[in-house]
Amino acid sequence: MSSTNHVHETEKGRSAETENYNPRTSDPVSYQRYPSRIANPGPAGLFSFASTTFMLSMFNVSARGIHVPNLVIGMAIFAGGLIQFMAGMWEFPRGNVFGATAFSSYGAFWMSYATIFIPASGILAAYPDPQELNNAVGIYLVTWGMVTFMFLLSVIRRSVAFSALLGFLTVTFALLSAGSFTAMASVTKAGGAFGIITALIAYYIGVSEMLAAEKSAFMRMPLGVLSS
Repeated sequence: MSSTNHVHETEKGRSAETENYNPRTSDPVSYQRYPSRIANPGPAGLFSFASTTFMLSMFNVSARGIHVPNLVIGMAIFAGGLIQFMAGMWEFPRGNVFGATAFSSYGAFWMSYATIFIPASGILAAYPDPQELNNAVGIYLVTWGMVTFMFLLSVIRRSVAFSALLGFLTVTFALLSAGSFTAMASVTKAGGAFGIITALIAYYIGVSEMLAAEKSAFMRMPLGVLSS
């Protein structure tokens, strides 16, 4: 083989190694600056987020007469928290800034949320006044509502599915924070209803990305990509 052909084959192999799939659109892209063979962690992060959100939202709407959300603690630490945070860390070497920031942020959110309800943390015990506790939780939820809105700004012109996901999640945070401030169960239940819709959208996107990554008998479900 001539040296020219050898260089050509080498470059071809290098290109194949750096080729990956855009986790937002599943279109082939080349991460020349951050070559990586790491699989798309998006489905793992999305399923973990969706499952934890669905469970907590079912509790918020008092499904089956459940009013105490403490069972979500383990789910929030390990699924919504740890798995999502790890998904965010795996997105960094893939060059996906949005995925890395969103997954790691929401992973931290779920772990911090779970910590509130762990008795050993002393957080709940530090608020003898129930209204003061409600106000503190309300501010906590408002903060994450603002973060979610900022994430929405980065995808609103790119993907219908992700715009819907973050749009419904923003409304969910707004309703839950309002319910916490006012102590109105009906507002919290409305937030739970929007949270259920948010979880179902996250499931849809997770299935779509997993079908795009694997050879399956089912066609990939569209995400409504608007622009690159």
